[in-house]
Amino acid sequence: MTIDTKATAEALYKASRTRTPLPPLTTTHPDMTVADAYAVQSELCDMLLAEGDRVVGYKLGLTSAAMQQMFGLDEPDYGPVFASGVVDDGAAVDVGRFIQPKVEGEIALMLDRPLTGPGVTALEASRAIAGAAAAIEIVDSRIEDWKIKVPDTIADLASSAAVVLSSRLVPLDDLDVRLIGMVLTRNGELMGTAAGAAALGNPVQAVAWLANTLAVHGVTLEAGRFVMTGALSAAFPAQPGDVVRAEFDRLGPVTVRMT
Repeated sequence: MTIDTKATAEALYKASRTRTPLPPLTTTHPDMTVADAYAVQSELCDMLLAEGDRVVGYKLGLTSAAMQQMFGLDEPDYGPVFASGVVDDGAAVDVGRFIQPKVEGEIALMLDRPLTGPGVTALEASRAIAGAAAAIEIVDSRIEDWKIKVPDTIADLASSAAVVLSSRLVPLDDLDVRLIGMVLTRNGELMGTAAGAAALGNPVQAVAWLANTLAVHGVTLEAGRFVMTGALSAAFPAQPGDVVRAEFDRLGPVTVRMT
């Protein structure tokens, strides 16, 4: 049965606005493909743009080898990041605006030149990147109990909710982002450690992959956009009162307070 992409996007939109999750899309539509899911994502994106929101970046998911093996994939997925979801370093975020939020530490890469695939290499991507910034991503699922398969998360904006960006941008000159270490804590308790190489082997390669993947849809990765290059360690639930801090070698810290 052909999936009704607009109706499915409308259901996800309503779930987000009412904070009432849906049953897994892949249960309702067991034949749902990755292509179907990106079509739903596009419809949902159009709804948000029509409200006056705007795309300021992209997020990548499933960038670690372990996650790809878990889902039986050989590449990441992606979704847009909207201006309404960008949070300043140190700001407070109301957990009540989400359904079932989790937190991840990531490296964000900012572009100062456009990248148009196909055929973008990691070297070309590095030349287009203005610098790297410490970041925290708040992911959320409009699917009940995070019971997601790949098409579920893709359709649901790759489970995007909010991003917290440091104001410190570090140029890539003499900086190997693969080797940037991260320590992630919640209320001072260690929640994870990792290095940049956890994101597709190289966060710069993740940007090249995104540029080439967007090209299939006739989209250029524009100057001024940023790319959340993927979780470096396991996500964990966020609760009111939590203070989450990600400290990165060379990039410095970034913090968010959950209220």
